[in-house]
Amino acid sequence: MTDLSFKSLSISLEQVKNLASLGYKTMTPVQAQSLPYILKGKDIIAQAKTGSGKTAAFGIGLLNKVNPRFFGIQALVLCPTRELADQVGKEIRKLARSVPNIKLVLLCGGKPFGPQVGSLEHGAHIIVGTPGRVQDHLKKRTLKIDQLKTLVLDEADRMLDMGFSDVMEEIIGKTPKSRQTLLFSATYPDEIKQMCRSIQRDPITVTVESNHEQNIIEQLFYQVKKHERNNTLLGLFQHYRPNTAVVFCHTKAQCRDVAELLQKNNIESLAIHGDLDQRERDQVLVRFANNSCSVLVATDVAARGLDIKSIGLVINYELPRNPEIYVHRIGRTGRAGEKGIAMSLFVEHEQIRVDAIEQYQGKPCLIDSPVSLDLDTSYKLYPPMATIQIDGGRKDKIRPGDILGALTGDAGLQGAQIGKIDIFDRSSYVALEHEAVRQALNYLANGKVKGRPRKARKVR
Repeated sequence: MTDLSFKSLSISLEQVKNLASLGYKTMTPVQAQSLPYILKGKDIIAQAKTGSGKTAAFGIGLLNKVNPRFFGIQALVLCPTRELADQVGKEIRKLARSVPNIKLVLLCGGKPFGPQVGSLEHGAHIIVGTPGRVQDHLKKRTLKIDQLKTLVLDEADRMLDMGFSDVMEEIIGKTPKSRQTLLFSATYPDEIKQMCRSIQRDPITVTVESNHEQNIIEQLFYQVKKHERNNTLLGLFQHYRPNTAVVFCHTKAQCRDVAELLQKNNIESLAIHGDLDQRERDQVLVRFANNSCSVLVATDVAARGLDIKSIGLVINYELPRNPEIYVHRIGRTGRAGEKGIAMSLFVEHEQIRVDAIEQYQGKPCLIDSPVSLDLDTSYKLYPPMATIQIDGGRKDKIRPGDILGALTGDAGLQGAQIGKIDIFDRSSYVALEHEAVRQALNYLANGKVKGRPRKARKVR
């Protein structure tokens, strides 16, 4: 398709205007290749990296088929993690602004079951959720998907990696055979191919180049001895001096140890892994996204759905066994036209992983020595912002404007001192410049947000 404007699609003028207001100027490759077929009702297999615009692709498609006057579940989006489901739900809600009276319900584990049942009882058009919780609702008959028009499997490879194969099969078995099935996956292993054959009808395959242009992401590999890994990691920070970074580890224990190492060396960092409860995971991701945490130490599963526009440096503390996962990891940097840096540590017996990455990318991996790093032991990395949590959120009808108005009005803060505001069901998070935190908390100790007192605290 040569015309990359959204006007070229068979969607409403209201949706085109809404997309423009959201900053969607032209279609990304995955949108241009898949949307014409999605809008025609075709099944799709799309292989695309994180940040490719796939959420808008299936979001625009499923909204085009929703009938607002029929209060039955017409679209279901399955995601591997709660974070990704939350992100997808927010994006679809924005896309749905052009369609009046659309109701989307988020069904994820880690959240109370009762309120979800209440939301479903009042009717809904779109469900976004994780496989386990969607299965729970189907078993309890609080959810019906026998009228489904569109099924979306987002990051299907990760759902299979996490052991959701049987759960997905059970969920899909309760949907109509006439449904449209859209499958999005960063990688395309044999298990995905087998799944596609069993659940799709003559699917259109869309592949967006998953390798990264050499001039966009600088990739370097450092061969180290096992006992040198930690000092080399610190050396990478001291040499490259990033403002933000993600460090990828294999295990939960490794995440905790690496985050502790960085903290001890004056590099503010937080770990995210499967042992955190939902509140803790939300807080970590909010703080990293709003610039009140500089470094995220993560496992692959925990980082899925991470949507940060600008990450200066990605470090592989240990190389993944699969070269596709390596490419997926480093795709977190070098976005939105910015250049990125991806550094990887490996020991001698992991050379086979480097060879696999070379073969997959079709180019040699540049290998350097830690002695080339300019070390500066006085280096420190602290975030420019801090985060406060306010009791009260979406369920209390609180909007970002309510918080902004309270803090810039009675609290006396300047708008420039306030950063990103995130609203959850029962709590809200606000990024503030450090010197503004005490003033905001002093006001909230006695003041009001949306006419009511709200307890607040600094998130540590």
